[in-house]
Amino acid sequence: MLPFKPGGVSQPVAFRGPMLHRALQQFLADVWWGDLDVLLLDLPPGTGDIAISVAQLLPAAELIVVTTPQTAVAEVAIRAGMLAQQTKTRVSGVIENMSAFPCPHCGEPMDLFGSGGGQMVAETLSRELGTDVPLLGRVPFDVRLREGGDSGQPLVLTDPDAPASTVLREISTRLGTRARGLAGMSLGLTPAGRL
Repeated sequence: MLPFKPGGVSQPVAFRGPMLHRALQQFLADVWWGDLDVLLLDLPPGTGDIAISVAQLLPAAELIVVTTPQTAVAEVAIRAGMLAQQTKTRVSGVIENMSAFPCPHCGEPMDLFGSGGGQMVAETLSRELGTDVPLLGRVPFDVRLREGGDSGQPLVLTDPDAPASTVLREISTRLGTRARGLAGMSLGLTPAGRL
């Protein structure tokens, strides 16, 4: 569907609303996913076409809002979370990424990007949506998370005792203990070439 070359994509792919919807539909319908427990889609921030398309194509989808501690970012995350009200999507929780960074000299936490953004998002969404939206976890800033993403070797495997690894496992446990998974369920989509 989208070209990917090792080392990066040389040409930008610009999609408008209908093309983006069709590409997402094809991606969801034509890929053989096997038996899934969870399918995570990392969407761009905001309230645009892609979030609306996901809600239309996967009506049972749930939303995890990811923010940083910064107030400006948290405000954007709140707007994205509020889209759930219009699309009738359940918000499973909030994750605060890039939380405190342990000082390399003394180990004391340093709030490089401020503090409290995740809690602010969780509290605001809980109040505005009228349902409990928990703060699932605060992932501490660790450059090895980025390095692991670049190398394909996640920090939870290379250093399972790292504070960020511990928080990520706790988040996945909280989400994984919920009653329903996707195993044996159809995504409810028709292969795009057969529409």
